[in-house]
Amino acid sequence: MNYKVRKAIIPAAGLGTRFLPATKALPKEMLPIIDIPTIQYIVEEARQSGIEEILIVTNSNKTSIEKHFDVSYELETRLKESGKNEEVKMIRNIAEMANVYFVSQKEPKGLGHAILCGESFVGDEPFAVLLGDDLVVNRHGEPALKQLIKAYEKTNTSILGVQKVDQNDVSKYGIVAPKEKVSDLFEISNMVEKPKVEEAPSCEAVLGRYVLTPKIFELLKTQKPGKGNEIQLTDALKRLLESEKIYACRFEGERYDVGDKFGFVKATIDFALDRNDLKEKVQNYLQGLKF
Repeated sequence: MNYKVRKAIIPAAGLGTRFLPATKALPKEMLPIIDIPTIQYIVEEARQSGIEEILIVTNSNKTSIEKHFDVSYELETRLKESGKNEEVKMIRNIAEMANVYFVSQKEPKGLGHAILCGESFVGDEPFAVLLGDDLVVNRHGEPALKQLIKAYEKTNTSILGVQKVDQNDVSKYGIVAPKEKVSDLFEISNMVEKPKVEEAPSCEAVLGRYVLTPKIFELLKTQKPGKGNEIQLTDALKRLLESEKIYACRFEGERYDVGDKFGFVKATIDFALDRNDLKEKVQNYLQGLKF
């Protein structure tokens, strides 16, 4: 039976050590690109892609993420009393933008384990995974996840979202080995996690967007710890290749690594230039800088 992709898991239990001390008390997913937390952009992408239900995997120190997507009656009341009705509408829309659920990853056992925490939520359906460190904006077309879902509808197999990276950067990513000629949608024969430049099978990097079949849960349950003594999704996907085809989809869109300091700064500048209330000021400021 072919199911519609209607559920998504967003792993958000990581410690965010690259952004310490900011993330000592604030989840990295709540760090704002100007005035919107990065996690909200990820949820919006899922909704715009047709996802109906979203599970965010957190830990016990990230209750602020739950609060962000919940109704805040006290704040709404105070804003109404101040006549700030547009602000009331804005924060109410956040609470109503999607059916968002939460589960705690009780131990930091890696991305694969975080996804496994969503097994009962997903059930026997294909599902999407969106990583919060990869913010993707397709300013002139469909969201990245929507592109992957359309690819799944063609193949009925797991889909990995990829983009071509510079050969010198392959050691930063999971790299796929194409089984056939590379196109916008191609079958893969293998995956290599952060290979040396001379050992990379291609320059097609997996960049934080997946559509997976439910068989992945069976493999994650039996997956032995890998790098960092964690349950690695890549290891389970390599085992999945033994019984199912996996395709890579080259998605369109500007991808920002907001888990990296420069990527975060770049996203902030570009998003500011997209806004009518900031564009002119930011342009004038940048043009006036002396290097």
